[in-house]
Amino acid sequence: MDTETNNLQNSGGNKLKKKMLETVEKYKLLTDEEKNCLHIYYGYGKGKTTSTIGLIIRALGAGKKVALVQFDKGYDGENEHYSERLILRKLAGTGYNIEIFPTGCERMNSDGTFRFKNMKEDFSEAERGLSISRSLITEGTQDLLVLDESIAAVAYNLLSKAAVEELIDLYKKNRRFELVMTGHKLWNGLEEKADLITEMRKVKHYFDKGIPARAGIEF
Repeated sequence: MDTETNNLQNSGGNKLKKKMLETVEKYKLLTDEEKNCLHIYYGYGKGKTTSTIGLIIRALGAGKKVALVQFDKGYDGENEHYSERLILRKLAGTGYNIEIFPTGCERMNSDGTFRFKNMKEDFSEAERGLSISRSLITEGTQDLLVLDESIAAVAYNLLSKAAVEELIDLYKKNRRFELVMTGHKLWNGLEEKADLITEMRKVKHYFDKGIPARAGIEF
């Protein structure tokens, strides 16, 4: 290896190592509340809920306690259209510390299509999701709280922007845990409230060529 190449590699490595060490030392100085962050996963691309389920599995593997609230993804006690909940319930049954709170009404039609129009019951279920979320934020003992589709519920007119922002403000006063929210579209002022934002941008989707949502892949 020539001297110039060696110097470049060592220089880059040293700078990165120094940055990492500085970050670790600064992190040690933070309060417990400051160490917890608000994540937002949003966009019209596939992968938002998928990402949160991966994070849940990681947290459970690290011995953390998790609470999952899903908006507009109801469960009638018999028909389960969201496969991730099947495995999460099994994990809970074997001792992993996770609580699951599905809210919402059935939207899957018998012909395989999706019901888009909101019914009266959809709004009451969204309010129930808000109530559960508030209780978990103020009184829950979880290390990770996922409010799946909480931001999407605004786009579907099930929740107001003010209601979701109220949850975030409540979290800022009770920052004992990591909080994750998902949805399709951000609005003005929301970005500055989060610590991490990841956009799932649709570049290409097989639905456009006639492949519908499939069990184990989309739900």
